[in-house]
Amino acid sequence: MKMDGRRQSSNVVDGRGKGGAVKAGGIGLGGILIAVVIYFLTGQTPDLSQFGSFLGEGTTVSENVPQTKEDSLLMVFCSQVLAGTEDVWTAEFRKMGKTYQPPKLYIFSDAVKSGCGSATSAGGPFYCSADETVYLDLEFFKNMKREIGADGDFAYAYVIAHEVGHHVQNQLGILGPVHQKRAEYGQNSPEANQLTVRLELQADYFAGVWANKDNQMYNSIQDGDIEEALDAAAKIGDDYLQKQAYGRTAPETFTHGTSEQRSRWLKKGIHLDKSVQGGQIVNVGNTFDIPYNSL
Repeated sequence: MKMDGRRQSSNVVDGRGKGGAVKAGGIGLGGILIAVVIYFLTGQTPDLSQFGSFLGEGTTVSENVPQTKEDSLLMVFCSQVLAGTEDVWTAEFRKMGKTYQPPKLYIFSDAVKSGCGSATSAGGPFYCSADETVYLDLEFFKNMKREIGADGDFAYAYVIAHEVGHHVQNQLGILGPVHQKRAEYGQNSPEANQLTVRLELQADYFAGVWANKDNQMYNSIQDGDIEEALDAAAKIGDDYLQKQAYGRTAPETFTHGTSEQRSRWLKKGIHLDKSVQGGQIVNVGNTFDIPYNSL
């Protein structure tokens, strides 16, 4: 991505090495493919008690986290990407006659206490609607390459834009009712899982919309960027990850969509016609009015 000279967001909080967060327990970031299958890019307001086996009780993370050059560059990049989402969604909400309130991006290390509860790095990035914050450990980007072979700055931007997509859903009043419906079905029921897939695919689409509009504003997309993001989307499909972890798939447990679905909805946003703006964007990406088998 071409990001030189781009502004950085004022909504980034550097929480790395802060005391008071629950420390990661016996499972580290390496080799967490199964955890990635379950939690990667969830975006739902999670029941973080499910992270219990990964948590240690009553301990805190180190107060001093070494700041590498790579981490410094990633911090700037994350801040610039978040700023780009602010610019895009502020403009699109204005066209809908709405005011966009941007989320915070909280960068943590090892573990964190959010408005949705405590979580470890093993769970991956997530959006918490209770405090309207995206949570991210920079180590996740390094793990993307090491664990699933997905790499590149645009792939990293896709991760952030996807989580911001859940915030967009929250601002539009989509997220809350879906969570309520999921609770009525039962959190792990096939019906609840299908609703979660719809949320995730729409967040992928919104990430693509951001890329589309950001490129219109700043000419930010470079050769190979789109391929990076689509490769990442394909490698985080439920079917791909389940095959990698278990050698088989269980479609009734899918919570994010297949590789084909995730790539297709991301691409739909990326290649959105320039004439589609404001509320039309939401209509084009309405994953809730499509028969589940046709998503």
